[in-house]
Amino acid sequence: GIQIGKETMTVLHTPGHSPGGISLVLADCVFTGDTLFRASIGRTDLPGGSYETLMRSIRERLMALDDEMRVYPGHGEASTIGWERRHNPWVIGN
Repeated sequence: GIQIGKETMTVLHTPGHSPGGISLVLADCVFTGDTLFRASIGRTDLPGGSYETLMRSIRERLMALDDEMRVYPGHGEASTIGWERRHNPWVIGN
């Protein structure tokens, strides 16, 4: 992890939007970049993007986090993992 004051930021490899995609976890927040948005997911139609890889990153890395974890995407409104688990049409059933 990366030490920031007394906190440690954890880097999660979350490829799919791009091969080098990452999400950053700090305390009760996750900064998802272009991996996960409120009620949506990142694009995968650009060079290096992969829908299957993105969904695996979301399912195995992000949805493994606590429901209370706040989600700060690269664009748009903030959310929580729990809200996304219950309301994001791309996450439900995947």
